[in-house]
Amino acid sequence: MASGRRSPRWTFALVSAGGVMMTLDVTVVNVALSDIARDLGAGLDRVQWTVSAYSLAFGALILTAGALSDRMGRRAVFTLGMVLFTLASAGCGLAPDATALIAARAAQGLGGAMVFAPTLALMAAAYEGARRQRAIAAFAAIASAAGALGPLVGGVLVEALGWRWIFLVNVPIGALVVAGALARMPESAAPRGARRRIDALGALLAVGALLALHYPLVAGPESGWAGADVTVSAAVGVVLAVALVASQRRGDGLIDLTLLRVRAFSGAAVLGFLARMSSLGVLAFVTLWLQSTHAYSPLEVGLQLVPLTGSLLLAGLFMARLQRAFSAASLVAGGFAAQAGGLLVLAAAAAPGGGGAAGGRVATAAGLVLLGVGGAVIFPPLMGVAVGAAPADRAGMASGLTNACYPLGTATGVALFGALFSARLDEGLGLVQGPGAGGGPGGAGLRDAVATGRLEMVDPALQPLARSAFSGAFSTVCLASALVCLLGVLAARTLRDGPEAATGTAKRPRSRIPQTS
Repeated sequence: MASGRRSPRWTFALVSAGGVMMTLDVTVVNVALSDIARDLGAGLDRVQWTVSAYSLAFGALILTAGALSDRMGRRAVFTLGMVLFTLASAGCGLAPDATALIAARAAQGLGGAMVFAPTLALMAAAYEGARRQRAIAAFAAIASAAGALGPLVGGVLVEALGWRWIFLVNVPIGALVVAGALARMPESAAPRGARRRIDALGALLAVGALLALHYPLVAGPESGWAGADVTVSAAVGVVLAVALVASQRRGDGLIDLTLLRVRAFSGAAVLGFLARMSSLGVLAFVTLWLQSTHAYSPLEVGLQLVPLTGSLLLAGLFMARLQRAFSAASLVAGGFAAQAGGLLVLAAAAAPGGGGAAGGRVATAAGLVLLGVGGAVIFPPLMGVAVGAAPADRAGMASGLTNACYPLGTATGVALFGALFSARLDEGLGLVQGPGAGGGPGGAGLRDAVATGRLEMVDPALQPLARSAFSGAFSTVCLASALVCLLGVLAARTLRDGPEAATGTAKRPRSRIPQTS
């Protein structure tokens, strides 16, 4: 297997290409949000769903996809997932309206979960010993770099070809990966005795609970928190969540509840959730702020985000050395503190009179650097703690649960901060009366234009107020996210009981290979 048609290098190349595509789709869409809203006539609630639908579907189904790959075969699930992701990408690029785009994004998330779940198991079957560890480390670095460069790649595509091409570009690449997987990737599956049961009921309950609980956060600011659709959805979500927990008490289902009793593991899962809230949950609003109040093009937004992406990649190069020198708890607490500092700097830069044009640019770059450094420092120790704190025979389940927390944190952050952003924006525009956006029928038209960064549609006489209201709302989101980071600093104490508390490195079990997200 070391050479010829089924060389391990083919497996590595194919799963890396899949990982790049899945990770890019988490961040690449952010720079296109304003253009999507303009072309499809979508409000802030619909724009939020274009981000959240992918993350929710991915996070809710990755555990089921892992169990499915153990039974059906890793290559089969990887290939089916890539086919679904490619078709869904075409659906996104050709979507005639926001509803179709959101549905296609959810299908992308399902395909992404099927692609991502078996990737490291495929590499574990292709490589042995030190070569396996080097391959996995290289895969994680490539996927991280893709996520970091997503805004820049998206800016180039949107500027040159239009927002639809951030999705359509996946079609030829996906077709090549599918052809390569069928021709060059060997099949593998878990031993019969180690295969997990496919918990269809648990998967349905998880998806239903997540969607029902997420809907009020997105719809509440638009339709009112006391609206029937909001209250009914919240109640249904609670019922489904209780039913999910009850269905998992058998111990052989979607979630191993006994893992949550391990303090270091549950702490790592919660901290990963909070870290994604405070980073990717805010990124959509950062890009809208840059586009609306600074009048940057999508490409210029991508370039403005280079301090974040560059610091993320650069700090990542030093993580192995830092993990040998510091405990996981110290690194995670320091990472959250850096992110909190970055968010406070961004909040100050967005405030009225935030240092003038030149000072504002410097402050924005400094805030983004702190965000990038914080993200680079937080996640590697968390992944090590999550797997190292779990028993060796449940390392796969532990890594799967941890991976599920990451996209769910992104979706929750977008929804929670979106609700806060909407409330603060309404307050900032509360004194506006008369004509709305682009000669529209009233304040609602103005609000929709401002919320999605389409300030060119606002009456020139109202643009200063619109920019001020948007900046105030964004500043509030940054402050709220900084509070989330403070919770992360405090919660990092839970990692001190983990096996890597003294060294900052995890004792990885040999029997299973942890996944990354």
